[in-house]
Amino acid sequence: MEAQVIDPQTLRLFYQPPGTLRLTVGEDRSYPGVKLYQAWPLSQPGRCLSLQDAQGEEIVMVDSLEALTPETRAVAERELQRRYLTARVEGIDQVRTEFGVTYWDVRTSKGPREFVVQSLTESCVWLGPRHVLIVDVDGNRFEIADIQALDEASRRQLEQVL
Repeated sequence: MEAQVIDPQTLRLFYQPPGTLRLTVGEDRSYPGVKLYQAWPLSQPGRCLSLQDAQGEEIVMVDSLEALTPETRAVAERELQRRYLTARVEGIDQVRTEFGVTYWDVRTSKGPREFVVQSLTESCVWLGPRHVLIVDVDGNRFEIADIQALDEASRRQLEQVL
């Protein structure tokens, strides 16, 4: 089956009922309960977006937020921000690993946090030479924008596990 090309300008994202993301494509198709995902790459936010129906089937892939109408783009940006809420790590108080599981006690832009990472090799995404994204077992995202900007004690803690 050949994939259908959909003009991103015909997409309309909105909340109906409130809190439930809905997508219409042109005048004839409507999808309640859609989900918006950043498909790849994480280093280029707002690119390669996947809109999926309630069963997880992809409806359409959008190359970038810029391809959407201003109203739909605003809803998409809000949805991406909500889905990919990221706390910026400002300091690391303690990191310890036991049997392949890493326990973190950190200071973030959203206050102190403790989280658990199952597999560092699968849960740490390097977005640059000094920029790392860590995803915990619950899907929460923690960003260290520049490991060199951390205080010395935090860098020592980080060096123990990365």
